[in-house]
Amino acid sequence: MVSTVKKYAEDFLSLFFPDLCCACGDHLVSHEYQLCTNCLYDLPYTNFYRQADNPVARHFWGRIPVQSAFAYLYFHKQGKVQNIIHHLKYKNRPLLGNLLGEMCARDLKTVDYASAIDLIVPVPLHPSRLKSRGYNQSHCIAEGLASALQIPLGDQYLHRSKPTSTQTHKGRFERFENMIEVFSLENASDLAGKHVLLVDDVITTGATLEACALSLLQVPGMQVSILAIAYAE
Repeated sequence: MVSTVKKYAEDFLSLFFPDLCCACGDHLVSHEYQLCTNCLYDLPYTNFYRQADNPVARHFWGRIPVQSAFAYLYFHKQGKVQNIIHHLKYKNRPLLGNLLGEMCARDLKTVDYASAIDLIVPVPLHPSRLKSRGYNQSHCIAEGLASALQIPLGDQYLHRSKPTSTQTHKGRFERFENMIEVFSLENASDLAGKHVLLVDDVITTGATLEACALSLLQVPGMQVSILAIAYAE
């Protein structure tokens, strides 16, 4: 009886505060969460996790010595993935990040990728940006991954010590120059000999991930792999 009343109450509330799909904006129905079934089926999945020399891995060749690198979805302007990332970053949807991390983990389990990873590390936000947004979207993704893969979350090591100007209208070199000496490590000795999975939301030029990886790779015996939810071709 209680569950029936609760369902009617939720249905009534949804008339005034409808849950909408973060990808297409359509109303979500019962048992749908954050993303509708149609969008989950229709998203532009990359399947890069099945291919060692995928475009994301090649993106970093000659720049940083990563063990592996891939993204879960293709990012196209005005597309569904752009809508998802916009909701994740600017519409107070931290649980969407958890969901995306869990979705990505389901694919990684099929290739036993997690067996090589010791720690999952999100790309950090500067404290001022974290305060204004209320959460770090990359941390939310990393949380979902860590929970689903049963790998420790190492969010206490990598820090953004300097604020940076927006990267949106910068080219590849300008973005990298903007990120020089932005990141720092704490308790780096704990990371010696570890294989870290570095997690971000979107790869465009890769400058932020490159700067993070260079900081991590100062640790003796460190290995770094990279995962992003979306890849802008």
